[in-house]
Amino acid sequence: MTTLSIDGKKVRAKKGSSVLEAALGAGIYIPNLCYHPEMKPKAACRLCVVEIDGLKGNPASCSTLAAEGMTVITNSPRLKKLRQNNMWLIQSEFDGQPDENTALKKVADMIGETCLLPGFNFEKTRRPSATDDPLFTRDMNKCILCGKCVEMCREIRKASVIGMMGRGINTCVNTSSGKGLMDSDCRFCLACVEVCPTGALRDKIHYDEKDREKTLLPCTGSCPAGIEVSRYVKLIAGKNFREALDLIREKVPFPHTLGCVCTHPCEEKCRRGEINSPISIRELKKFVAEKDNGSWRKKLNISPDTGRKAAIVGSGPAGLSAAWFLRLKGHSVTVFEKSAHPGGMMRTGIPEYRLPSAILGGEIREIKKIGVQIKCNTEITSAKELLSSGFNSVFLAPGTGKGTKMPIQGSDLPEGVTDGISLLGAINTGEKTNYGKSVTITGGGNVAIDSARCVLRTGAEEVTILYRRGREEMPAAKEEIEEALKEGIKINFLTNPLAITRSDDKLTIKCVKMALGDPDESGRKRPVPVEGSEFTTKTDTFVFAIGQKTDLPETLEVTLNKKGLIEADTKTLSCGIEGVFAGGDAVSGPATVIDAIQAGRHAASEMDKFMGGDGQIDYLLAKPETEESAFQKEERFAFRERTSSQTLPVEKRLNNFSQVELCFNDDTAVAEAKRCLDCRFRLKIKKAPLPPEK
Repeated sequence: MTTLSIDGKKVRAKKGSSVLEAALGAGIYIPNLCYHPEMKPKAACRLCVVEIDGLKGNPASCSTLAAEGMTVITNSPRLKKLRQNNMWLIQSEFDGQPDENTALKKVADMIGETCLLPGFNFEKTRRPSATDDPLFTRDMNKCILCGKCVEMCREIRKASVIGMMGRGINTCVNTSSGKGLMDSDCRFCLACVEVCPTGALRDKIHYDEKDREKTLLPCTGSCPAGIEVSRYVKLIAGKNFREALDLIREKVPFPHTLGCVCTHPCEEKCRRGEINSPISIRELKKFVAEKDNGSWRKKLNISPDTGRKAAIVGSGPAGLSAAWFLRLKGHSVTVFEKSAHPGGMMRTGIPEYRLPSAILGGEIREIKKIGVQIKCNTEITSAKELLSSGFNSVFLAPGTGKGTKMPIQGSDLPEGVTDGISLLGAINTGEKTNYGKSVTITGGGNVAIDSARCVLRTGAEEVTILYRRGREEMPAAKEEIEEALKEGIKINFLTNPLAITRSDDKLTIKCVKMALGDPDESGRKRPVPVEGSEFTTKTDTFVFAIGQKTDLPETLEVTLNKKGLIEADTKTLSCGIEGVFAGGDAVSGPATVIDAIQAGRHAASEMDKFMGGDGQIDYLLAKPETEESAFQKEERFAFRERTSSQTLPVEKRLNNFSQVELCFNDDTAVAEAKRCLDCRFRLKIKKAPLPPEK
């Protein structure tokens, strides 16, 4: 250690530290702009000048090594004037004032400036600017040539996309080729933006500091379960497939199921999509899940038994996820399911061609293997009775497993009229597989699309979907809509049913054409009937796929809201009975598998705390992340196109329930993962020191 005096304060610093680093380590701020803790000192801005006994002049503290017995002054009238002069020189070519929330603005506000040449107007040097590139803008008229972005790009990231171009007063930061960033093989990691102190390099997206990580790493930020998406994508890019699966399993017990059916909000937010197309994240998850050899089980650590018992009502994704995490915390867990098989809507509401029962069954078996008991054909009618029978806490996760119908004439006909949830359940369990030659479905969500594609596979020759809005407003997954159209399913947009009547062995559906009016409370344009546009069509079966609701016994003694959903505290999930919690679709309304899994995670945490635990349900399976800052430059990186999964040819799938979406092979998965921008790296960059908050 080196001992020195800074502003009369005795300071001990590591050998090899600069005076600036020694001061900062002791809580003494010295103004600076070109310094960065991960870069070589530049002494370019001359704002960190100090006075040192025995040394002439005013050395830059960032490039002066701390020495034993050194006496340093960081703040004096002379230093204040020098810094103000230097700040004036730095800003002399600026148009107006520095941008708010930049390091330059904060440092300038702290030290002020003194004009060295009153009345002299600098001729402004107009430097190149670029606003057409993806993700960030470059306004070199705000650049002070500190060189931090160049060093980050060349020395740390090893990308060598930008550099100091030109000579003398014409020097500026630009791409080496003078072309745009995409044509210069930029990887768009945005590390240069992170270290720019002036706003010369600036994100196109604006965000509050509290939302920084969620905004800059939107794949992870948008995952309800908090899966470290970009990290497992990078592991796949490095061919660490088992490690990638371990990382996914830290957050969810259904990686393979999610690889098949997740609605992938992470892809919708993926920043690669602002360049050309997002990463095929769901397909990559499915790829590593299919490589599962069970090696993660050896790393799984189940806490010692706590003597506490938890009851879970419902074996859907919320209930089973809660059961998984509670068992890992050492609690005894019993899941009660009123139907014959566990899985909830994952089993009865998602077709086999999207989620094979073997995949779901395999993941449920893993939950049972760690000691979770699942009792099927067991309907729970009272949460209080579970508590009185010896359970310490109860999680109500019964889902929304009942379909709804429109209140129109004929909706209650006993034959030929059903709802999408009942239809999917009947087909998935083999209860009913014949719905006639022509089937008409009303609705625009995944249940409508799934119902249509299922009846096509059970023998229907003509399948039509009626949807009251346009294709852009259709809430079903885009890829599912596209596959349905490929299979020959017709979708009549801007069409709504008015009445159903039966004549002989056919149903007659009276319909009306719709027009889109003003937006409703959901933000979508409200469909309005077009006067005089009524028409009729005939069909064998009519299916309402317009919504879902709970099917709860009154004896459960929970409070329901106007929508028939369980009222539960948003923070604790408590639903008014001590020890009873509720979550998943029965609380939120129909949602997604990944949303339900997160609800189960939340419930497990709250129940664990209620039963005396710390509520910390996360656990480690993957190895600690290694720090890697450099990557290889790749030609035409920005132009690499997305690889989507291959699908089974239409002619090979229409008469069966074979899985439609096929899996990546190793080479395809690695190539797709390598398209990732590695947005995480930016969040690991250390912050340059800023003036203390006032």
